[in-house]
Amino acid sequence: MRENSTSNFKGWHDHPVAEIRHDWRVEEVEALFALPFNDLVYRAQTVHRQYFDPNQVQISSLLSIKTGACAEDCAYCPQSARYDTGLPREELMPVEQVLAAARTAKAQGASRFCMGAAWRSPKDRDIERVCAMIDGVKALGLETCVTLGMLSDGQTRRLKDAGLDFYNHNLDTSEEYYSEIISTRTYQDRLDTLERVRQAGISVCCGGIVGMGEGDRDRAGLLVQLANLPKHPESVPINMLVQVEGTPLAGIEKLDPFVFVRTIAAARIMMPEARVRLSAGRTDMSDEMQALCFLAGANSIFYGERLLTTENPVAEGDRRLFRRLGLQMSGLGVQ
Repeated sequence: MRENSTSNFKGWHDHPVAEIRHDWRVEEVEALFALPFNDLVYRAQTVHRQYFDPNQVQISSLLSIKTGACAEDCAYCPQSARYDTGLPREELMPVEQVLAAARTAKAQGASRFCMGAAWRSPKDRDIERVCAMIDGVKALGLETCVTLGMLSDGQTRRLKDAGLDFYNHNLDTSEEYYSEIISTRTYQDRLDTLERVRQAGISVCCGGIVGMGEGDRDRAGLLVQLANLPKHPESVPINMLVQVEGTPLAGIEKLDPFVFVRTIAAARIMMPEARVRLSAGRTDMSDEMQALCFLAGANSIFYGERLLTTENPVAEGDRRLFRRLGLQMSGLGVQ
């Protein structure tokens, strides 16, 4: 159990410390979703305080280092070459330009710098340039994370040798709903990449997207897949769909905000040691909704003006919200 500033707060630690489990069933998670909202959030907050300081939030910054022209057909993604979204194709950024963005992110309070490239899978020559970026970002004192698509064993080892801290590879949704969203790679492809990353000794950043037309059972299925991995992901980004004109999911019914908060709460209960991150979709969230997410156990955000190719709340807006809520940015090196 982690030390935190509320360890003597009467009531929160009357509960047994939450067990780390890898045997969750979908029906159990559906039962969590069905709890009265206050009861679910109370349970999640109780678990959260057993493992983390509830008033600290880890800050990550995300930069798209290679944009557009992706061969995949992910129905949510404006970077797919199959959809006309008006997004210009951009080649892999020069290393120094990436490092300049990392310096800015650090100055704004980020402790982790994440670099995303729109590839189905990178070429070996691309890996070498990304490794130079990893080396430079680590030299700035930041944790490093990349998301590059599917990896070979050799590429994974090369990233580890470069000092990569985290690899992001989301499952997106449940295995049952997956074929409604993506046809160009299988669910097993994603699980295989996660296994390669874990075996190489790189920490895993893995979550999904909600609001893509899935039901509670699919959201439960996604969380079960994540929680039943041999080791829980160190970071679990929960994205709310950002609808982009030109993609197949543009115009679908928007997700009930309370359903999103319930998903955050269930993730916290099921993966007590993970950083649960508010990721894409925060532009569409009110301050009040974000506050509920923090109450439900979210303790990480993507920070800054851009999140890959969609807008993200500007850094000053985030700092203002933190001040209103009495939240602090957690220090470097905190997992």
